[in-house]
Amino acid sequence: MRALLASTCLFLAAPLAAQEGAVTGAAPELTFERVFASPSLDGPTPRQAKLSPDGRYLTLLRNREDDRERYDLWAYDRESRQWSMLVDSEKLGSGRALSEEEKMQRERARVGSLKGIITYQWASDGKGVLVPLDGDLYLARLGGEVVRLTDTEESELNPALSETGEYVSFVRDRRLWVGEVGAEASPATPSEASEAVRWGEAEFVAQEEMGRLTGYWWSPDDRRIAVERFDESEVGVVTRAAIGATGTRVFDQRYPVAGSPNAKVELFVMDPDGQNRVEVDLRGNQSPEHYDAENADDFYLARVDWAPDGSALYVQRQNRQQTRMDVLRVDPATGASKIVLQEEASQSHGGEGYWINLSDNYRILDNGDLLWWSERDGYGHLYRYRGDEGWRSYQQLTSGNFVVTDLIGVNEGEGRLFYLATSEEDPLEQHVYSLDFETDMPSAPRRLTEQGFTHSATMDAKGQTLLISRSSDNSPPQSYIADQQGTRLAWVEENALDADHPYAPYLASHRPVEYGTIAAEDGTPLYWEMVTPELEPDKRYPVYFYHYGGPGPQTVNRGWDGALRQAIVDKGYIWFALDNRGSANRGVAFEQPIYRAMGTVEVRDQKAGAEYLKTLPFVDPDKIAIDGWSYGGYMTLKQLEADPGLYAAGISGAPVTNWQLYDTHYTERYMGTPQADTAAYEAASAIPNAANISDPLLIIHGMADDNVVFENATAVIAAMQEANVPFEMMLYPGYTHRVSGENISPHRYNTVFRFLESHGVTPPE
Repeated sequence: MRALLASTCLFLAAPLAAQEGAVTGAAPELTFERVFASPSLDGPTPRQAKLSPDGRYLTLLRNREDDRERYDLWAYDRESRQWSMLVDSEKLGSGRALSEEEKMQRERARVGSLKGIITYQWASDGKGVLVPLDGDLYLARLGGEVVRLTDTEESELNPALSETGEYVSFVRDRRLWVGEVGAEASPATPSEASEAVRWGEAEFVAQEEMGRLTGYWWSPDDRRIAVERFDESEVGVVTRAAIGATGTRVFDQRYPVAGSPNAKVELFVMDPDGQNRVEVDLRGNQSPEHYDAENADDFYLARVDWAPDGSALYVQRQNRQQTRMDVLRVDPATGASKIVLQEEASQSHGGEGYWINLSDNYRILDNGDLLWWSERDGYGHLYRYRGDEGWRSYQQLTSGNFVVTDLIGVNEGEGRLFYLATSEEDPLEQHVYSLDFETDMPSAPRRLTEQGFTHSATMDAKGQTLLISRSSDNSPPQSYIADQQGTRLAWVEENALDADHPYAPYLASHRPVEYGTIAAEDGTPLYWEMVTPELEPDKRYPVYFYHYGGPGPQTVNRGWDGALRQAIVDKGYIWFALDNRGSANRGVAFEQPIYRAMGTVEVRDQKAGAEYLKTLPFVDPDKIAIDGWSYGGYMTLKQLEADPGLYAAGISGAPVTNWQLYDTHYTERYMGTPQADTAAYEAASAIPNAANISDPLLIIHGMADDNVVFENATAVIAAMQEANVPFEMMLYPGYTHRVSGENISPHRYNTVFRFLESHGVTPPE
C-alpha cells in the first residue's frame, strides 16, 4: 500500500467556492432532475462559432435559457460590438417532423437530441447565411431578411452553398439537387431503380466511423462538383424494430457487420447541371501486397478535397485493413488518377501491428505544398510536403512526446500555422500553439493559451483570428476571440461563475478534483481523476467508477465535467475514472496494446484502478460499482466476467456484446475480420462467459438503437437467462444509442442509483 501511494502523483485543484465572486453558504440539493433541466448548469453553451468571410461578424448557435436543447442563430458585429439574433428557430420553423433519413444523419453527427438550428454556412460574399431548419432551407441576410429556399415534405439533406455562393445544393430522394440561389433546384444526378443506390451522401460507415458526413464537394470556381455514388445492395440488412411506447416501426437497415461486404463506392466529377460526368479512377495503382486484385472495390473513400485553384481533385483511399492510405491526384476533366503520397500504419516502438487513424489535420496550400498529419514517429505530428517534387520530400514540423490533435488554421501570407496539441508536460491539458513554417528550420512552437485549462479552437479561412474555447475543473466553458499572438480581443461567452450563473447556488458543495497515476502491468503510467465527498474521519465511502475504455476518447482531462459528476458526489459517492491503454492522445505505444485484443488489456488496466482504490483508507473496498456506456457497457460485462467479486455491482449501458455484430470500419480496424481472426473475436465476445457473472448487473439499452443494435443486448440477456443467472434491466422504447433528454436522463440515473442502493452500494450513515 505504501509503495502504491508513493508512486502516485496527486494534483489538487482549488475549490470553486474559494474563487473571487463565488457564492458561499449552504447549497441546495443537486438532483439529477436539476442537472438535466434548463437553463443548463454549465451556463450558455454556444455551438459552431464561425467568422464571416470578411472577418467582421461572428456567428454562433446559442441555446435558450428555457430550453437547453433548442438553438437559434446569433451574430456579433465586431464594429458595433452588438449581438443580434439572426434567426429565431421557433418563429421561423414549421415544426414539421424530420424524415427518418435526417434523424439518422443527426444520430451519426451526434446531434440527435438538439432542436432548432443545428448547422449553418456563410455565403462567400459574407452577406448571408444558409440555414437548414425543420427539413427546409433558408437564406438569412444580415439586414434581417430571411428568404425561404425550399418548402417540401421531404428533408433536404447535406445542404451547402457552392464556393462562390451562386448555387445551393442538397440531397433529396437519393439524388443530388442543384439550383441557383433563389431559383428552383433540379436533379444533377440520375434516378436509380434500386433504393440501395444513393448519390451525394456518405455511406453508413463513413458517417458513423470515418468522420465524413457529406458525399459531394464543390470546386473553388463552382464549375465542377465531385459526387459520391454508393450501392448498398450487397450490404447485409438488419431488421431494426424501433419499439416505441405506443407502437413499433420496423426498419430494414443496411448495416455492414464485421467481415461482411461494404457499400460499393464510386466517385464522379460533373458540371452543376450534371452534364460532362466522368468517373474517377479509384481502383488504379493498387499495390498487390496491400490490395486484393480480385476485390478491387474493397477500399474506403476517406477524404476528398479540391486543389485551391481547382486544377485537381485529391482523394484519400484507405485499404480495407486500414493499414495503408493512398492520396490520389485526380484530373477532373478525365477522372484519371495517380498516387502522390502513401501513408503506412506506424510500426514504431516494436509494435507488431497498428492501424491508420483518420484525420482532418491536413491542408493543401496555394503553392501546391501539403501540410500533413502522421503518427509515423509514434505520436501524431505535422509534416510539410513540397509540391514541386510531387509530394515526395517532406519536413517534420512538430516533434516530441505529445500529440497534435487539430490543425486549426494556416496564414499562408505570413507562413504561420496554428494547431492544438496535448501538453508535453501534462497530457491532461490541450493548448493552442503557433509555428512559423516558411523557413528551412521551423521556429520553436509558441504556446498561445493559458496553462491550467484545456482548450479547443477554430480559425477563419485566412488564419487571422482565433476562436478559442477553454475550461477547467473550476471553470465551465468560456469562449473568446484572440489575435495571432493569442491575446484575447473580446469574450464570446465569458460564462463567469458569478452570483447570476445557474451553477452559483451549488458552489458551496462543489468538490475539488484530484489527479494521479498508477502503473499498468508493463509500467505505463495510467492517469486517473477522483472527486470525493467531504470526508469524515473513520468513514469509508462507495465508489462510482465510470469508464469507457475503448479507443478514441480521453476521459481523464482537466476540462469542466459538468454538474452530473457533482450530483453523484453530493449523494455520498466517490467519483473515479481512469484512462487505460488503448485510449487516445498518448501516442501509438499507448493505443497499440488493444490490437487484436479487445476485452483484455483495458480490462486489466481498469482492474488496476479498482485494486488501487481498495488500498485507500477512505474507500469501502466492498462498494466499488462500475458504470459505462457503449464500449463502456461492453467493458462492464468483460470486467464482471474476468474478476467476479472484485466489483460490488456493474451497469452496462448499450453494450456491444459480440463484435461480429458491430460495423466493419470500426471493428476491423482493431480486430481484423472474423474470418481471419476467429480466435480474437471469440476471446473478445462477452457472450461465452456471461454465465460467469455473479455480481449484481443492470443492463440498459435503447430499443431503437441503430448503432449498437438491440440484438447485442438480447444476445447477452438470452445467454444469462439460459444459464439461470440473475440480472436486472431497463429498456427505453423509441430511444436510439442516445438515451437522453430532460426527463429521460434523470430517469436513467435515478434507476442506476436505486439499483446500487438495492444492492447495498450506499454511503456511510
